[in-house]
This record gives sequence, structure tokens and C-alpha cells, in this order.
Amino acid sequence: MSKLRVACFSVSLDGFGAGPNQSLENPLGEGGLALHEWFFATQTFQKLSGHPQGIEPGGGHSKVDEDFAARGFANVGAWIMGRNMFGPIRGPWPDNKWKGWWGKEPPYHTPVFVLTHHPRPSLSMAGGTTFHFITGGIRVAYERAKEAAGKMDIRLGGGVATIRQFMQAGLVDELHVAISPILLGAGERLFGGVDTKAYRCTEYAAGTGITHVVLSRKE
Repeated sequence: MSKLRVACFSVSLDGFGAGPNQSLENPLGEGGLALHEWFFATQTFQKLSGHPQGIEPGGGHSKVDEDFAARGFANVGAWIMGRNMFGPIRGPWPDNKWKGWWGKEPPYHTPVFVLTHHPRPSLSMAGGTTFHFITGGIRVAYERAKEAAGKMDIRLGGGVATIRQFMQAGLVDELHVAISPILLGAGERLFGGVDTKAYRCTEYAAGTGITHVVLSRKE
């Protein structure tokens, strides 16, 4: 059965999924980039990013980390993300020049439904990614993504506020959280205002400097 799931979402020990003062230079907020170091060291990330400078292929990751990273992209037929994950522009689109953070070929290779208050034509990119800009809210995006994904899963990307909205609506079936041993002190809390009693821990494992936890919605 198709599921709406969050995967490879890193949080700090004090529960923040992004640091304070997010900006174009600091899209994950101050200190937020360090939450994802476990993912950067995986072969999955290296394959997606073309071996970025300073990261050696296959170096620094554990098999546990790689397994979780790879699972995050398996059996995904559509994505949903918030506008802030697509780009730093706020308010009405000044033009259609911004095409995301990822270059000409984004790593999604599926339809991606971007939540926004401002209409914009769909954007087709190399590799099979098409961004659709949804102004009707989370349930419209969810229904569009379900139709596009068919029997495959839908992956819910960030940011933190987007994930919270879907959890508060009871739509998220599974959530993989990677807990980093970092204290941010401020930023966006992942579980703020979320009824966590609706979920149970179904899996946990230690990686390299990270703890992986999978939460599944109770039947």
C-alpha cells in the first residue's frame, strides 16, 4: 500500500530540524548544516551530488547510514515539499528564473508538488523531475501526489513547518528521523504542536555519530 513518508530528516538533540536565521547563505539556519553530516558521507548522497569536493567516495559512513539513505529514495513515485525547500524567494514570484537549488537535473526524478501561495507554471527539468506548484493547500498536494505515485510511496520533504502540517493533519504514515548529537538551542522544532502519541517507534539503529529512529502511525 502506498505511504506518505518522511525520510532522512535530521534533528538536533533538542529537537530542532533547522537552526535560527535561515537565509540564502544559510538555508538550514545557523548550525543546521551540521545535522546532515551523516548523510553527506553516504554513497547515496555522493551519487546524487557527483562526489562534492571534500567528500571521498565511500568514506566516513557506516552501512547503517547508507541503508537508511538508500531506503529514503526507494519506491518513491512522487514528492511533496514546502516552498522554502524549493528556494529562498518569498512572496509573489518575480519571474520564473529560479529553478531550485539542484542545477539542471534535480535528484527527484518524479513529479514534485511544491506548496505555495503564489501560482507558477509547472517546471520540467532533466532526469524526469517536474515541479508542480500547488496553491490549494496540503490536502490538494497530497491528492495530486497520490494520483501521480500510484502504488508507489510519496516522500514528504521539508521544511520543518511543512512536515508538521502534514503530521497535524494525520497524513504522515512513517517518519525516519536521524538524531544528531548537536544542540542548536533555537530554530524550528519538528514536533512542536504535533500529537506524537499517534505514532510508535518501530525501528532504531546507531549509525556513525547519528541515531536513526523510525516512527510509524498507529493503526
